Amino acid sequence: MWRKLIETVKVTNARHPPAFAYLRPGVAFVVLFFLLQIGWQCLRGSSVEHSIIYYGTARPAAFLINLLTPSLHARAFNSDLTAIGGELRILNGCEGMDALLLLLSAFAVAPLSWSAKIRGVLIGALLVFAVNQARILILFYVARADRNLFEQIHATAAPIAVILAVSGYFYVWLYHSNRRAADTV
Repeated sequence: MWRKLIETVKVTNARHPPAFAYLRPGVAFVVLFFLLQIGWQCLRGSSVEHSIIYYGTARPAAFLINLLTPSLHARAFNSDLTAIGGELRILNGCEGMDALLLLLSAFAVAPLSWSAKIRGVLIGALLVFAVNQARILILFYVARADRNLFEQIHATAAPIAVILAVSGYFYVWLYHSNRRAADTV
């Protein structure tokens, strides 16, 4: 009798995992994101931070500005993006690392194969770079046109757009990866 009851509980639990089982990935995501953010903030003022801001954000932005509007003669100098008629300072938080760390944390806890996770992170990193460069370009041109509008876009619209783009990408990747896995079974 007891043996039958224990078997029934095991089968029921296998079909219906405890509620906290669904919380584990969410908690792991938050903890990992928090730890990655702390790690990134510990690099503040370091040569790593300077390299990411200068080589990964300011220089590519200057190149793109010169491609779009060569008459501005944009240059990257340290964390500044300078051009005829104004400049834009790129600081910690403006380089897209928050979005990249968010993406890394999400893929780390996602129920995907390691190869799907690695491919997703690599493609996602390119997306974060592209979206962040678009954000920097928009902010650069808006700052030259209307400083009040710049503040609104910089503080509200741009961060939300970056997070939505990264979240949307992750959702699509997760959906298609799980769909491919289901089709092969």
